[in-house]
Amino acid sequence: MPDLASACRLALAECLAVRAGDKVLIVTDTDLQPLGEAFFRAARELGAEAAAITMLPRDNHGQEPPEMVAAAMLKGQVVVLVTSRSLSHTRARRAANDAGARIASLPGATADMLERTLAVDYDAMAAECEDYAAILTGGQEVHLTTPAGTDLTFSIAGRRGHPDTGLYRRPGDFGNLPAGEAYIAPVEGTARGILVIDGAMSGIGFLKEPLRIRVEEGRAVEVSGGEARALEEILNRYGPESRNIAELGIGLNPLAKLTGNVLEDEKVRGTVHIALGDNSTFGGRVEAPSHLDGILLRPRLSVDGRQVL
Repeated sequence: MPDLASACRLALAECLAVRAGDKVLIVTDTDLQPLGEAFFRAARELGAEAAAITMLPRDNHGQEPPEMVAAAMLKGQVVVLVTSRSLSHTRARRAANDAGARIASLPGATADMLERTLAVDYDAMAAECEDYAAILTGGQEVHLTTPAGTDLTFSIAGRRGHPDTGLYRRPGDFGNLPAGEAYIAPVEGTARGILVIDGAMSGIGFLKEPLRIRVEEGRAVEVSGGEARALEEILNRYGPESRNIAELGIGLNPLAKLTGNVLEDEKVRGTVHIALGDNSTFGGRVEAPSHLDGILLRPRLSVDGRQVL
């Protein structure tokens, strides 16, 4: 298992194809500053034109960074987002990608996580991510069930599946590190049924008891069980759009394990995650200052009547 310095160099050199002279920006916050500094040192060792900017932590996943940080992101060839709250689903990230930056987002990452999960066979994992993304792209209707009680249906007609391969080597590429998933934005207003999150939940962590969510017309309308009050507080704070059924994701990283940190949890091979809130950055129509992933264990996933997981 590589140490942290080696893991950071691997992420930059292999995943992001950083070469001497590349303009590399590390965006971090005061909560994850030591990890951000490790990436800065690795970028410098690779001969990059490295810079780092530290901001105050955001209040929630999906909240925009300060304007001056967003402006700096537009200037980088490579941008590494080492922050305690995710900047993945923000206008700032999307604008930097549109400007040609290749971006990796590591919200809530830890040294242990990176040391354990980054040394995967990226070519093999990328091929599997591409295969599942293609299944989602070609699909129309999804039926998701779990032993915990999930029974959820929704449309993905006309939506494109995305592979999160860990290989972000071309201008405009984006994804998480650690990587390893295929995901899609369900058609708004079509999800209905019961969603039971029994693994982990963004903003909460490990779940001692499952969260049961009743879904109608594409939105979470009632939450009960476990940490229901904590989730309801987040949803109420960020408004009706935060209740949107925003994402279906399939975990495909063989080195990831369930830890209570959703950045890694959503990549665990054999799991599915459903997100609430913003999906405007990957093909959906809902823009919200919140994006919360919930991990489902032992899922059965069918696309157009064909069991794919």
